[in-house]
Amino acid sequence: MAAEKHFKYVILGGGVAAGYAAKEFANQGVQPGELAIISKESVAPYERPALSKGYLFPQNAARLPGFHTCVGSGGEKLLPEWYTEKGIELILSTDIVKADLASKTLTSAAGATFTYDTLLIATGSSTIKLTDFGVEGAEANNILYLRDIKDADKLVAAMQAKKDGKAVVVGGGYIGLELSAALKINNFDVTMIYPEPWCMPRLFTAGIAHFYEGYYASKGINIVKGTYASGFDADANGDVSKVKLKDGRVLDADIVIVGVGGRPMTGLFKGQVEEEKGGLKTDTFFETSVAGVYAIGDVASFPMKLYNEPRRVEHVDHARKSAEQAIKAIKGKESGETVAEYDYLPYFYSRSFDIAWQFYGDNVGESVLFGDNDPAAAKAKFGTYWVKDGKVLGVFLEGGSADEYQAIAKVARAQPLVADLEALGKEGLDFAAKI
Repeated sequence: MAAEKHFKYVILGGGVAAGYAAKEFANQGVQPGELAIISKESVAPYERPALSKGYLFPQNAARLPGFHTCVGSGGEKLLPEWYTEKGIELILSTDIVKADLASKTLTSAAGATFTYDTLLIATGSSTIKLTDFGVEGAEANNILYLRDIKDADKLVAAMQAKKDGKAVVVGGGYIGLELSAALKINNFDVTMIYPEPWCMPRLFTAGIAHFYEGYYASKGINIVKGTYASGFDADANGDVSKVKLKDGRVLDADIVIVGVGGRPMTGLFKGQVEEEKGGLKTDTFFETSVAGVYAIGDVASFPMKLYNEPRRVEHVDHARKSAEQAIKAIKGKESGETVAEYDYLPYFYSRSFDIAWQFYGDNVGESVLFGDNDPAAAKAKFGTYWVKDGKVLGVFLEGGSADEYQAIAKVARAQPLVADLEALGKEGLDFAAKI
């Protein structure tokens, strides 16, 4: 039996939030031997968005150590040696199967135990799989998901093995859109299927989706809406060969990639901490209902000051910022210094092919489209404002400059009053420029 190891601070999880938390601990002067990161993954924390973008490029693809945290926000790249130099222990390929918060003990699948004074839960999300719903044939080879670097390597291997083949992408959200583009760039025949009336319905309006669906179609991506994958056939090798749709259609497939969402990984803490909105309830400093236990990133349900309500945010930007806030709060508590409340402005972005968009704020209320959302436009630039109770709460922009994106962020933060929605649509970006 391995001896119990004790640390002053333990970060459970090795994703983006863990890397940014380690950086902030180092900034705050953590002492060698005080901090450990325990991760199921076999590599040091890295910038996860690279997996659906640069990692899949046909030429000059991104590979580690190129995208370890914290390069995603223009910071220092934390190579494994960095952790060694700082005296931070990276405990990799270690699956924690039990967390006893009362005795401050974590137990691994191999039976090792770790104790701590302060715990940071940064377990992130797990991928929702079609096998979870008992979809017929969903265990066939080459039905793939994308969450971590192992998944990305499997996808790259499948793309090489089935070169120039047929790919079916199940899901029309973030992952679906980004992976459809990546597969097309790799010369696959791509079909995207999703049950909703348009792509990315959690954020996009019909007017926004009109552009992306038209643009993807112009790149040769076949879009099938209003149905879903109800089963799969495999060939003699067990490789997926056909996708059966609920509406009766059957699609040939060499690779299937599924992107139908994730679930926050909170199971280890059931019944031990308060939960809210599917996550672990925290205060504005990311401390849970258990003193000395913090939750950051996808798993945290925190008070969003801007909208005066609890929210859970699954995005890399919040993973980075919540990590920094929690560490400042932990060290502030030790030194008796006060830390400002977390005042987060929701932010989402995506890049695919040669187009890119950003969104800030909240997509509630009436939507006002501005600019030209014609998918055939030579250089598209258009956006949408969301207005509720006479205030602009959210802004989306495709094809903006750095200054224009800063301007729409200011609007979402300031929530300016607007009386005439028609005039707002005509004014477009000029409205943002005045704030």
